[in-house]
Amino acid sequence: MAAPPPLLPCSGERCRVWRLVVVAFVVFVAAAMDTAAASMYDDVEVVWGSDHSFFYMDGEADTLALCLDETHGSGFRSKDAYLYARFDIDMMLVANNSAGTVTTLYLMPEDVPWEYHDEVDLEFLGNVTGEPYTLHTNIFANGVGGREQQFRLWFDPTCDFHTYSIVWNPKHIIILVDGVPIRDYRNEAARGAAFPTWQKMRVHGSLWNADDWATQGGSVKTDWSAAPFYAYYRRLRVTPCAPSPGVAWCGDEPPESPRFKQEMDAAALRKAREEHLLYDYCADTKRFKDTGLPIECTPPIS
Repeated sequence: MAAPPPLLPCSGERCRVWRLVVVAFVVFVAAAMDTAAASMYDDVEVVWGSDHSFFYMDGEADTLALCLDETHGSGFRSKDAYLYARFDIDMMLVANNSAGTVTTLYLMPEDVPWEYHDEVDLEFLGNVTGEPYTLHTNIFANGVGGREQQFRLWFDPTCDFHTYSIVWNPKHIIILVDGVPIRDYRNEAARGAAFPTWQKMRVHGSLWNADDWATQGGSVKTDWSAAPFYAYYRRLRVTPCAPSPGVAWCGDEPPESPRFKQEMDAAALRKAREEHLLYDYCADTKRFKDTGLPIECTPPIS
């Protein structure tokens, strides 16, 4: 596996192998000596493609690099699982011709039958050089997905790290980019819509090949002559949901509680969606012409 490019904005050059080996070794020794310090190394575990991933130090932050080549990709998960929390992580995506590749950040439980599982997906769909990335989001509840929304990122996510966040509480699932809310999936269980409420979930990330659908509907395939591809993750921060005083846990907040009404800037959400939303399943009347829009897509009857 070739060495990854250095973390310099769009340099396109490659690090020397010996330097990466030394840096990775230093990170490993430091982690072994100071297990009390929270870090990517401490908080996550590589669950597949261990030969296509490594930790190294980038300034003061230890970073996990995931690699994809023609043989396979790689992925990780958090060591802990959570029921309601805010998840923030810094990512830098595959540079140059990333067509066919998918870099992911998602929440998913363990040991739950697929037909009942919950999931919150952020999938960054690669593209040919010079074209912007698409962020594909989806939410599964009780085994049912199909809640896709897509956004065009308003910056180059390959030149520097940007922060991607998922806020999950009993009232909302909010997705933010650099602190800007772009999606708010509300809990409409009272009207019959499914919402993740009972499965603890881990944070996952991966880099894999999906050129059968990822770029322009699969019409643009992965250029393996440009491999290996790299995506970078650092500074995972998990803030478990804190209940109001006198409440046992967030799931017990009374319906009238204002606890979760101040989680985002509504004006910023509207502006981001007006400027960057590419696809919204709630606006796809052709797709749902026989069944009508899903319950969560329709305003409640006053």
